[in-house]
Amino acid sequence: MGARPVLLVVDDSKLIRQMIRGFLSRLDAEIDEAADGKAGVDAAFARDYDLILTDVEMPVMDGLQFCRALKEMPKTRGLPVIMVSSFDSDDDIERGFLAGAAAYVSKKQAEATLEGVVRQHLTRFDFSRKRLILVVDDSRVIRNFVEEGMAKAGYRVAVVEDGLQALQQLEMETPDLVISDIDMPRMDGFELCRAIRTDMKTAEIPFVVMSSNSSRGFLQRMVQTGAASYIIKPFNIDQLVILVDRLLSDHVQILLADRYRLELEHNLILGSITSLVSALEKRDPYTKDHSENVAKYATGIAGTMGLDKTLIDTINLGGRLHDIGKIGIRDDILLKKTALTNEEFEIIKSHPTKGAEILSPIPSLAEIVSIVLYHHERWDGTGYPERLTGELIPLAARIVAVADTYDALTSTRTYRSALKPMEAFDIIARVKGTQLAPEPVEAFLAWVETAGSLVAQKDE
Repeated sequence: MGARPVLLVVDDSKLIRQMIRGFLSRLDAEIDEAADGKAGVDAAFARDYDLILTDVEMPVMDGLQFCRALKEMPKTRGLPVIMVSSFDSDDDIERGFLAGAAAYVSKKQAEATLEGVVRQHLTRFDFSRKRLILVVDDSRVIRNFVEEGMAKAGYRVAVVEDGLQALQQLEMETPDLVISDIDMPRMDGFELCRAIRTDMKTAEIPFVVMSSNSSRGFLQRMVQTGAASYIIKPFNIDQLVILVDRLLSDHVQILLADRYRLELEHNLILGSITSLVSALEKRDPYTKDHSENVAKYATGIAGTMGLDKTLIDTINLGGRLHDIGKIGIRDDILLKKTALTNEEFEIIKSHPTKGAEILSPIPSLAEIVSIVLYHHERWDGTGYPERLTGELIPLAARIVAVADTYDALTSTRTYRSALKPMEAFDIIARVKGTQLAPEPVEAFLAWVETAGSLVAQKDE
């Protein structure tokens, strides 16, 4: 759960409402109260809740009527409702579930169990309301039946009539799970399943088959096509909800495990490459801290441009690795104290390509490759290695180019002394629109006006 949960407690006894508040005090939830089902409906219509707790026996509108009313309203039908009642016989509990309750807690056990039950259902609701289910069936009755049932379970639902419409929906928004009939006009369930499985963007989406054909051969064929599971018509909607809950939970756990593994591999690889960059800069005392400086300046530019955090993180990493290709340049050329020959300069110019070759085999660094490869391209098309022009140069590479230019100008090199920051600012302003892209230059100059420490550091 992310934000502080908002709960509604409905009970005609003020004392009981206060007791429930006490039982849930460790949740740090915001809790509203209502004295009967009618007042509860009004409250739920007026405000968005994450979970509702209700008594059963109440005046005006009892808890069963209240729960049914919530399940009839599109705004609230997916909300988990927990019944907390002293009527706790098997028949009472059965009536509560039939009315749409997600859980039933006896008031005698509430002190010991209520907090755990509420936590469980808040977590499930937070999970389900982020998941989109695509329902595909040419029968309007089945579509409505499944849509209403999955929505009451808290899921977002999209419905279409056949496989072709499903593929169109997939282009607009990728669902977390597909529930599909088999016999449909234009494109049947077999064809839809194959299309989903052969597209890299959708291949991992769980596919559930609804069919009245229960023959073993038919079901084996469907599983072989790529279905994760199936359910035989006619079915109880609760059966389908339980199946979807399990499939999505398992799928998410697999994705989380894969993500953890990829992040671990990414961090290990990145640590090794960062060590290589550090070793590279130690070869040449004149480029000490260059990569870290470029990353810092590029991040400042990106932030000033209002880019999203993911892209800023990519630019930061690209700044740190932009010169990784210099590992492949011989010391006698890289560290040469006199002017380079044309042939030697061509070798130096190969470092973006060498860097891209080093990083390209690592899937988790794919977004960094274009920064490394294109950070020496120029806005007017006279850069290298591909002489790209204008906006054909990736934005992240344009930003790193400005940061790289500034740090190079204000650092001592074997062939010249470092320029003062103000001198470097003037040069960068002059080459805006020729060597450097206009927007990142403007963002850089705006950033340094507010980041006075940048000038102070370079003056020291």
